[in-house]
Amino acid sequence: MTLRRHLATLIRRIPKLMLIPYYTYRFFQPKYSIGVVGIVLNDNHEILIVEHVFHPRLPWGLPGGWINFNEDPADAVSREIREELSLPVKIKQLLLVKRTQFNHLDMAYLCLANGEIGKISYELLGYRWCKRDDLPHLHTFHAQAVEKAFTDLEKE
Repeated sequence: MTLRRHLATLIRRIPKLMLIPYYTYRFFQPKYSIGVVGIVLNDNHEILIVEHVFHPRLPWGLPGGWINFNEDPADAVSREIREELSLPVKIKQLLLVKRTQFNHLDMAYLCLANGEIGKISYELLGYRWCKRDDLPHLHTFHAQAVEKAFTDLEKE
């Protein structure tokens, strides 16, 4: 019997042995933070933009936030929009995933408003619905996500 076969047999008998190399591997691998944003459209194909308290250089942008531990990204964007704007949304599709900073990924989802905006959170100063051509200067990733959303919508 070969060494590999003995090793495989041992691991199959005691599967928890694999936890040591697994966690050692994970410890040394790069870690990423992940953010999500929603391109939220209303019935008039207007885009929801929000004025963020904590974004000093480009305060106007898309609603979103961070993914929680072990949270599905689509659930995260829905949760963030609900927390920030009390707005339920329907997730239509994933539009864009990009590394936007060192060890940070951003994901953009196309969302459809499914109700009215309620109370806004302390993270926001305000919101407004804009036509595509009337958007203020947005973060590069936000602008790319908006363009992708409308490119995909035009294909439908």
